[in-house]
Amino acid sequence: MSDLDRMQQLSSQGYSCSQILLQMGLEMQGKENPDLIRAMAGLAGGLGFTGETCGALTGAAALLGLYAGTAGPEDEEDPNLAFMIEGLVEWFKDGYGTQYGGIRCAEIVGKNGRLMPERCPGIVAGTYRQVKELLVAQEFDLAGSHDV
Repeated sequence: MSDLDRMQQLSSQGYSCSQILLQMGLEMQGKENPDLIRAMAGLAGGLGFTGETCGALTGAAALLGLYAGTAGPEDEEDPNLAFMIEGLVEWFKDGYGTQYGGIRCAEIVGKNGRLMPERCPGIVAGTYRQVKELLVAQEFDLAGSHDV
């Protein structure tokens, strides 16, 4: 199944953009973490459906953290995490932010989310590709090596 087909399947099951991104990342690593997916619902619709920062962007930053973040005092955060997130935000702003007038969910999908069905699938897919490119550029194994 292609990434896009899997994303569409997850969307049809009721997953939000941020949940889709983390579910895809966990699947790449051959892992499951229902609590993490549940927590990602708080980013949906621009931080709990407030229309703030796009959940695809915040979810993608969390996905980078899944690979490069720290899990506790004995674990070491990859020093490139901040640079990858910065690159992600710049890429998102330059692309979707310019195209849609900002990076807030309300700016991207319009009032009451009316443009969500036509805009969000492409944004989630494009952002997922960008995360994978950033990780590969930093020589991360997409199959993952950190425990979740």
